[in-house]
Formats: sequence, structure tokens, C-alpha cells
Amino acid sequence: MSMQFPENFLWGGAVAANQLEGAYQTDGKGWSIQDVTPKGGFAGHGGDPLITEAPTEDNMKLIGIDFYNRYKEDVKWFAEMGFKVFRTSIAWSRIFPKGDEAEPNEEGLKFYDELFDECHKYGIEPLVTISHYETPLHLSREYDGWVNRKLVDFYVHYATTVFKRYKDKVKYWLTFNEINSILEAPFMSGGISTPKKDLSKQDLYQAIHHELVASAKTVKVGHEINPDFQIGCMVLSMPIYPLTPNPDDVIQAMESDHKNMAFADIHVRGVYPGYMKRYLRENGIEIKFEDGDAEALKHTVDFISFSYYMSICETADPDKKIQGEGNLLGGVPNPHLKASEWGWQIDPQGLRYVLNSFWDRYQKPLFIVENGLGAVDELITNDQGEKTVEDDYRINYLNDHLVQVGEAIEDGVEVMGYTTWGCIDLVSASTAQLKKRYGFIYVDRHDDGSGTLERYKKKSFNWYKDVIATNGKSLKR
Repeated sequence: MSMQFPENFLWGGAVAANQLEGAYQTDGKGWSIQDVTPKGGFAGHGGDPLITEAPTEDNMKLIGIDFYNRYKEDVKWFAEMGFKVFRTSIAWSRIFPKGDEAEPNEEGLKFYDELFDECHKYGIEPLVTISHYETPLHLSREYDGWVNRKLVDFYVHYATTVFKRYKDKVKYWLTFNEINSILEAPFMSGGISTPKKDLSKQDLYQAIHHELVASAKTVKVGHEINPDFQIGCMVLSMPIYPLTPNPDDVIQAMESDHKNMAFADIHVRGVYPGYMKRYLRENGIEIKFEDGDAEALKHTVDFISFSYYMSICETADPDKKIQGEGNLLGGVPNPHLKASEWGWQIDPQGLRYVLNSFWDRYQKPLFIVENGLGAVDELITNDQGEKTVEDDYRINYLNDHLVQVGEAIEDGVEVMGYTTWGCIDLVSASTAQLKKRYGFIYVDRHDDGSGTLERYKKKSFNWYKDVIATNGKSLKR
């Protein structure tokens, strides 16, 4: 039996401005936090990323894959694959170079006008993340990022500006990328310049509150500007299994899961859940609610989007708490799963589990906006004399995950669409490497800065084209 995906299913790919655009100070763009993290934004557990005073030549993101100048070529490739949707982000510091100005940078606004027009030329709907790990550097250094209440107004002003500008060009919006990642990566996710070891739980959770209020206010403004806007939250999803059936492990897994689920709960239900209130109470954290915050939070999202790369286990047994190499949000490795080259455990069934969990909890439409395999790809010349990558490992990974999406749809889950992460090779967020490739399109650029920036189709390009053309019927169960 072939997979049955809905007829209007939104197939596509996903990127982030800071990982592919380059042109880091072209046409009036200001510096973002990404421009000073040459080794990536995730330093591993308990640490901070390397942060430089100013951008340095070894930062791959300064050029990225030169999408800023080559987007027409790249969008044409996406159209050839049959994309219905293209997820990208707006670089906040292109629109407001410092982040706190009153007037936007017109050159920055024009770039996204042209990008979205190019998408529409091929019938591709843009799905736009308003803030994707690229807080303007000035807001980080001057205000300590989202710890400061003033960022709520700066962000809402920025969001209102882009909503008004693109109200007839963009229908689908996401407020913050992987908003819950602030728990482990406060600089990358929240622009918080206070070192992680010095950041109090009080300040961290106040910053989270500010983001949640800003997100909700943005939903309200967006719906006023265009009632047809579909505005979603975006969370990093990671199923957490108990390592053993021991009830202590089950409770440990539940409590770890609560830390992540709180973000979706507040976005969808508009109130802080009881378990979150208990956590705050027991940790001596008092969230300062300004007048109107509780009311603002009630402006809930239209859909839930999420990334999915891996699952983890949790245990209450201190002797078994071995850190998983690539597990961003902690946890211990699952002995039943294999891992990618970067230590991310591969669990296709976890995606079906996540989809069912979200659906059972919220009954809101779901959108998988990141899923993919980072791997070292080898560019070869095939028998036809074409340069390509024989990336069967990526095809297998994506096939197996999409089969599980199909299973979730059979379970009755409402899934809007699926955008693979890094549909064209780009600079990794976690490590700032280009050798960790995700794309269907190979970009000739390397970690030493060498390369022509030429693009080549990988084997997975035509595979994904076929999946889209058949609406999932070509998938192998």
C-alpha cells in the first residue's frame, strides 16, 4: 500500500538567512550574533560558543554560499524539484541594522521583496521565520539580548514592519526558530551576552517570558494586518524516552519533556502550565509580568511547527548518565539506535511519535519544518560525465522519516507539510562547518574557504523531485 499524503500537502525545503546568504555587511546590513561566532553557536553542554569582537575571515557565514547574489539560480533549482513551499528567514539586521532603530533599511526590505517575487514566479509559497538565531549584535551587547524587556518592543516593531511590507507576498510565518533551544544555547537562541555559567535561572526564564510575550503580540498584530496570515510557533522537538521501565526513569523523562513542552503549551494554550509554575516556584524564580502580559499571551498560534532530528533517553540513575555526543538538549544515548557522523541518533519512528504527541495534546495543524541528515559528501564524476554525489544514505534517511510521517497521517494527525533542512548545502548552525552537508544540491565551497561556489545536483535531488511529483507514493515502506 502506498503512502497517502493530503492533496494540498506543502512539500519543500528549509534554510536560514545567516547560514547561506553571506553579504554580511552589504546594502546596509548590520552585524548579527552569527557574524561573531566563527565556530558555530552550540559549544556543547555547559559552555559558551567562541565569540569574537568583530567578524573574522575564518567565519564561513560571512560568505555562506553567496545566496544573496545567487538566489535566482537556487530558487530555480527548488522549482525544478517541485517545491510547493520554501522556508527561509529574514535577517533582522538587514531590516534594522542595530535592531533598535525607528526606521527600517530600505535596501534590506527590497532584497526580500525580490526573493519572494522569485518564489512566486514558480508558484512557491514562502514560509518565513522572523527570528532565526540572528539577533542583531547591537541588541546583544547593548541590552544583553532577550533578558531586557525592551527587546519585546524592538521585535514587535520589526515584525510589524515585515508583516506590512510582505502582507501580499507571505502567508506562512514563524515567530522564533527553535525557541526552546534558549535553555541550552542562550547566546545563539536569545542573544544573551552574559556567559552561560553566570546566567541566573531568574534572568534566563525572564528572557523566555519576554520572547513568549513578543511572539504572542506578533500573532495579534499579524492577524490584524492580514487575517489570512497563518502564524506558527517553532520548537525543537526531541522525544524523550525512559532508559528503562523503572518508574524513576519514566518520571525523569516526563520532567525533562516538560521543559520543552512548556514553550508549545504557552504558544497554543496562552497560559503557563501548572508543571511550569511548580518548576519556577521550586527554583525561586519569579517571572515579572508587565501589565497586559497575561492578556497578550492569549493570542495563540494557528499551527505548530518543529524541527526533528533525533530522540534521547533519560534516566534517574547517576551511574548511567553518559552524555550523548551530539544531543543538544542533554539526555543519554539510546542503546537501540545508530547515530550519524555527528553523534545524532537516528530514529524515524520518533517522528511519528512526536506528531501523535503534539496532535493528541493540541489538535492544531502541524508542520515539520526541519528534518535531514548532515553528512560528509563526496563530489564525483558519474558515468555520464556529470558531477554529482551518490548520497543513498540521505535518501534512505529521508525516505524512512517520510514513511513515518505517512503513518502519522494514517493515525489521523493533521500535517500541513514537510520542509527538509538545508535543501541546498549551507553552513552548519551548530559547528559552522560546510563539510556537514544536508542538501539535495552540492555547493562547491569548503571549510578552508576554497571552492568555486558552483552548484551540482546530488542523487537525492531527483529522488525528492519524484517524491513530490507522486505526492509521497514513490516512498518505499
